[in-house]
Amino acid sequence: MVEGAVVAVRAAAGNGHLKNATNYDVNYITIMKLYNRFRATLLGTFLLFVALGVHAQRVSRAETEIAAIMDQYQAVGAAVAVVKDEKIIYSHSFGMKRIETGEPLENDDLFRIASISKSFVATGILQLVDAGKLSLDDDVSDLIGFRIRNPNFPDSVITLRMILSHRSSISDRNGYFTLDAFNPEKNPDWGKAYYDYAPGAGYRYCNLNFNLAGAILEKYSGERFDRYIADHIIKPLGLYGGYNVDELDSARFVTLYEYDGDGRRFVPADEAYRSRAEALKTYKPGYSTPVFSPTGGMKISVRDLARYMVIHMNYGQANGKRIFSAESSHAMQAVLTPESGYGMALRTIDNLIPGKSMTGHEGVAYGLYSAMYFQPQERFGMVVITNGCNTGFTHGDVINDFLMAVYDCLYRNFIQ
Repeated sequence: MVEGAVVAVRAAAGNGHLKNATNYDVNYITIMKLYNRFRATLLGTFLLFVALGVHAQRVSRAETEIAAIMDQYQAVGAAVAVVKDEKIIYSHSFGMKRIETGEPLENDDLFRIASISKSFVATGILQLVDAGKLSLDDDVSDLIGFRIRNPNFPDSVITLRMILSHRSSISDRNGYFTLDAFNPEKNPDWGKAYYDYAPGAGYRYCNLNFNLAGAILEKYSGERFDRYIADHIIKPLGLYGGYNVDELDSARFVTLYEYDGDGRRFVPADEAYRSRAEALKTYKPGYSTPVFSPTGGMKISVRDLARYMVIHMNYGQANGKRIFSAESSHAMQAVLTPESGYGMALRTIDNLIPGKSMTGHEGVAYGLYSAMYFQPQERFGMVVITNGCNTGFTHGDVINDFLMAVYDCLYRNFIQ
């Protein structure tokens, strides 16, 4: 139709029907602009349909593969999210939220994500470092208010950087749900809460490190730990989640299941979302903080965890919102222990995606397995969470076989 109009204009000009050559030029140029715009629109629409078709094929293929992986590992449920640049390009939930009712898992349901929670603590600490309220080289004894020293190395200072990187020589031998575990004023066996190497000289993963860090965050921010994380990380990013189960919608909690190998069945972990209301009646700010489990107690959905991941993938900011400095974000990701890949609440591994160094964290607790890993240079990342499965760790002790298989599937279908 447009091409016909162009021919007509040319013919009219040739027959003298368009007396003014300038008018002819203007009309011809206008029509050609319309024609080119029309053709570009058609091409854009065609390419859009092609892209949608390719995406639909990838989604179908990925979901078929994930269903097979879940069958292989007897997964109760699984939620996944894939991020490219700053956008979630795919998110889906599979299987059950609760075995007992057969209720399906949804994208907005909340998981207790276990040790990925540590990154929220470190982010909060580094916000205070940015504000000049703390230094990573501060002696944690001075910060917490009681002596924290490895009895085998009494002159060696244990710093904030050391506890955030699991290089403090502190252990979980006395437990980690109370700071009494290594407080000489409260526990005559406090010395057992240390390994036999000097602070800073080695790496051992330790949950008590981060419950201590949470107490320090609380003390120096002047806000109760759970509320600080909510007010300075969760809410500014427009997310829903938190450490305090009593301030969240319990109907959205995903039941976690531990696999009983002897009985070949899944057992619900009732403690995963236990109320803290009673403990808060005698709460002592800057000391009672472990009741919230800073080390593993964050509750959040797969989609909101993916949105949070973008902040670290973009070195402290996302969608124009910065919550801590690029310098502090780089410090979190900088590897301090090459054999573990650990920085400060984030680690870098090279066996998750072939040929890619991926940065993030994983979680294991109450039968749940979670992983949040991203590639900051190529600006992609993936979050995978299952509320229970029967799996092993044939690729090392960081990422289990189920998570490895799902990551491989998501990468091949949506990123590669």
